[in-house]
Amino acid sequence: MKHPFLMVVLTFCVFSQYTFSQETVENPEKYTAHNKGKFYIFWGGNRESYSKSDIRFKGADYDFTLHNVSAHDKPKGFHIDYINPARMTIPQTNLRIGYFISDHYNISIGFDHMKYVMYNDRRVSYSGYYPNPGTYNENPADGELTLDEDFLLFEHTDGLNYVNTEISRVDDISKLFRIGNTDKIQVNITEGIGGGFLYPKTNTTLLGKDRYDEFNIAGYGLSAKVGLNLTFFKYFFIQTELKGGYIEMNNIRTTQDKADSAEQNFWFLQRILTVGGIFRI
Repeated sequence: MKHPFLMVVLTFCVFSQYTFSQETVENPEKYTAHNKGKFYIFWGGNRESYSKSDIRFKGADYDFTLHNVSAHDKPKGFHIDYINPARMTIPQTNLRIGYFISDHYNISIGFDHMKYVMYNDRRVSYSGYYPNPGTYNENPADGELTLDEDFLLFEHTDGLNYVNTEISRVDDISKLFRIGNTDKIQVNITEGIGGGFLYPKTNTTLLGKDRYDEFNIAGYGLSAKVGLNLTFFKYFFIQTELKGGYIEMNNIRTTQDKADSAEQNFWFLQRILTVGGIFRI
């Protein structure tokens, strides 16, 4: 051949293409190697803790604030309602749908259905005024009163609904556990930040008035989270998260009278356990 160099180059190209093709067949790229373009959805339950809160109640003939009020959540435990389509919105739940804009980052929208219940039958300090003090079994004295049910019931149990968007990062840490085939099992960590609005139906009995029994945009929230994700057989996962944040509610409806309202702010911490799926459309 007049051009031995061209012969060497041609031979090398053919050999390289053959070798690459063999490697691709023998070691195909894992489905879990890339996330860009994938959608995911998850559903699960939560438990919450809340900081103490000052709650201000305002109306035509009253304006008073309860100081350092404590509250708790209202869990159902492991219950069939979580998977009963007719009742699955009753427990404390989390629903989220997201899309990966890159291999590591996704954006999502979610609905955190929390529950907030003020502790009754406790003495708290208060300031301000309200009509007919002492007639609701609240026994006001020395700047304190008792949170008797005749005086006040205050719950976001239909629920403390946090509708929010998040941006999150996901990283595969399977190598730390010596997992070779991530298409069978994959371990990821995730972190994210989010924000949104509060859409509760607040159950309130205040000074003997009828409650306002409708959903209402009551304020906004900000949050951050960290979580652990276990993905099985490419498409299914279990994810647990710790999610904390701040809630500002300055437009809480309390009674049928539009002049009546309440406002409060507090910190929250959610412990979340969910199951879900991840896929390409």
